[in-house]
Amino acid sequence: MSGWSNGTYNESYTSFLLVGFPGIQEARALLVMPFLSLYLVILFTNALVIHTVASQQTLHQPMYLLITLLLAVNVCTATTVLPAMLFSFSTRFNRISLPQCLGQMFCIYFLVFFDCNILLVMALDRYVAICYPLRYPEIVTGQLLAGLMGLAATRSTCIVAPVVVLASRVRFCRSDVIHHFACEHMALMKLSCGDISLNKTVGLTVRIFNRVLDMLLLGASYSRILHAVFKISSGGARSKALNTCGSHLLVIFTVYSSTMSSSIVYRVARAASQDTHNLLSAFYLLLPCLINPIIYGARTKEIRQHLVTLLQRTQKQVSTEKPQSLPSHRELPG
Repeated sequence: MSGWSNGTYNESYTSFLLVGFPGIQEARALLVMPFLSLYLVILFTNALVIHTVASQQTLHQPMYLLITLLLAVNVCTATTVLPAMLFSFSTRFNRISLPQCLGQMFCIYFLVFFDCNILLVMALDRYVAICYPLRYPEIVTGQLLAGLMGLAATRSTCIVAPVVVLASRVRFCRSDVIHHFACEHMALMKLSCGDISLNKTVGLTVRIFNRVLDMLLLGASYSRILHAVFKISSGGARSKALNTCGSHLLVIFTVYSSTMSSSIVYRVARAASQDTHNLLSAFYLLLPCLINPIIYGARTKEIRQHLVTLLQRTQKQVSTEKPQSLPSHRELPG
């Protein structure tokens, strides 16, 4: 970065140093094993449920395909953040260029909003399945799901793109050290040396407007669903519908509560250390990735049954594989 020109900076930093947890900078290598273990658990649990749905023809239905897509997004979110974090912890090489930083910022926020949009599509799917069960096969088709996923991706892009584009126009001349494990928007904006009121306003407005809109749509959908469920005469069908909706509502609560708690603490508890804020950011990004496959694997009866069958088959194969016995001394050559 160059120096001054007529009392002002004429250049800004084009690369940055990511310092994930500045309070424990000297001991950050100790964080490698906990976060590596977390990443491996996220990969294993999500991949196990995805494999179960993909390998069972009976699960090739819209609801299970949406669950698979949601878990795939979980894997992408964790992969966007954790490998780079682990690499920086273990090698101390944590410099990132501005284009890479903006690219990571876009990917993180896009995946977060895409995750929420999938939950909206799942709410619509359950609404049609429960309120219009006879017409469900002709309404919820593969073509409709593809269109809704395209719409979800477009909406996520339109939400995130303005924030990233505005960030790309900011001059960063205050420092080249980002006190965060990833290129989070406000962590990057703290390095600016100009007026960023527009960036703050757009970022906050986009987040609040879309969160409120999502909650209204989800509330309206599930209130109609629950109203229809309690009118079902069959006790077994009612119980199955409530169990399915319960799983979706648990996932919705996990995703939105973690996001909102992180935002609230960031704006209210300003006296908290940077490490605390960073830990909460990791919490809101990674908790859904860890919890979602457990919820769907344990609470969704059809997935749970196939998971149990898969694990029993694997265990049986392992137990029937007898190790080859070593030859006795009489059979040894020579």
